[in-house]
Amino acid sequence: MNIRKLIFLAAAALTLSPYITAPLALLLGLVLAQTMEHPYPQSSQKATHLLLKLSVIGLGFGMNIYSAITAGKEGLLFTVGSILVVLTTGYFIGRKLKIDLKTTSLISAGTAICGGSAIAALSPVMKANQQQISVALGTVFMLNSAALFLFPAVGHWLHLSQNQFGLWCAISIHDTSSVVGAASKYGEQALQVATTVKLARALWIIPVSFAATYVFKTNKVKVQIPYFIALFVLAILANTYIPFISHYSHYLVGLAKSGLSLTLFLIGSGLSFKTLKEVGSSPLVLGTTLWVLISALSLYIILVLQIFPVILLSDNGRYKCIPPIIMIIVPLLPVSLVTQVIFNIKNSKTT
Repeated sequence: MNIRKLIFLAAAALTLSPYITAPLALLLGLVLAQTMEHPYPQSSQKATHLLLKLSVIGLGFGMNIYSAITAGKEGLLFTVGSILVVLTTGYFIGRKLKIDLKTTSLISAGTAICGGSAIAALSPVMKANQQQISVALGTVFMLNSAALFLFPAVGHWLHLSQNQFGLWCAISIHDTSSVVGAASKYGEQALQVATTVKLARALWIIPVSFAATYVFKTNKVKVQIPYFIALFVLAILANTYIPFISHYSHYLVGLAKSGLSLTLFLIGSGLSFKTLKEVGSSPLVLGTTLWVLISALSLYIILVLQIFPVILLSDNGRYKCIPPIIMIIVPLLPVSLVTQVIFNIKNSKTT
């Protein structure tokens, strides 16, 4: 075994320590990526996907089903509106920058839904080539890395509550690994909200994949379904209703967090300057613009929810609070959806 492999394995083992936080694990991977060649590039990619799924399932053992349902309901409308806005905006910016439709769609879907998982699920449906997939993944993972460090700092600066920060992470950060990493640094309640909303968001891979089979005329391609989310829900149910499991759940959650740190280390170890050069300027501009847009818009709406609740009189004469997100996002939904469908159909006919 050569020295590169020894250094890499020692660093990977170090990230399993409880003293190494998720951002530090990512930073360690980034440092190695710039200083030496990756000794296990293919195995690392496969391990990343498996570890992320197992870690997410493990985090479910630290959650209560009632809290998860509440968080999911609060983020549902936010999720639908933000996905449609990002997909529509991404389409127009991609055309302006003269980026091919498949690369634009992969970056937009990665930003709108769940980063690398969405890109991996949609690429076979679109029949994207390796270069298009690599560019989309490189763009998303670079912005993920920045988000993991920036979001907790901004959250503390704006004095966001645990719920607010968890929702903001789930909506604005691409990949589940970085969402969980940033939220875990902010607090336990933020972690629960962020994980629940993000996984509910990940389910949108399914309808978007079916829509892509129509747009790209690939009806015979099998759509990938994120089955691990069902195991995450089962873990929450087990922790809520089975006393024996809930008694030892903190051990499982601890293992899940260690697995997440290792996942982020592996992601960071694959992000070298060479990756940045391969992405190119136009896709990076597209990805950054969409990320800044959804981050700023979602943060604004979350702050509006706190400062300016809309009070309406209910039928029984009692006052109730209606989140102004309904008044902001709902009018955008039909416009965004119709615009996206029209232009996609038009483009598919011309190509």
